[in-house]
Amino acid sequence: MSRSVIRRIAASHKTLAGTVVGLAAAGSLLAAVPAQAAPTSAKAIAQQMIKDPAQFAAFDKIVSHESGWDHTATNASSGAYGLVQALPASKMASAGADWKTNPATQIKWGLDYMNARYGSPVGAWNFWQANHWY
Repeated sequence: MSRSVIRRIAASHKTLAGTVVGLAAAGSLLAAVPAQAAPTSAKAIAQQMIKDPAQFAAFDKIVSHESGWDHTATNASSGAYGLVQALPASKMASAGADWKTNPATQIKWGLDYMNARYGSPVGAWNFWQANHWY
């Protein structure tokens, strides 16, 4: 084999090796960037759903008092259920069939309820403070 052929082969291998190393480095960088994970807690889900800080703060206060952010919380005496302690609990089915297990469905129903009955979560919180229920 002539020297020029050997040089061309070596140059091709060097270019190929450089490309492989470059792709591996790019892959490592992409792997290091965290993906936008879905929120893992009911409170984080609510924060994404309720953009207004005052409305979220009011919703947070109600849910903290009612269920402690436990989407399976059940009132033994009344049967109220979920984050917002719906009574009867089955009312939340209007927001989705997964209302027993999905905090997002319960949050949606709770927001709709607060908006319809009190005008907003802030209105619901004002009522809650005066009555200790809403």
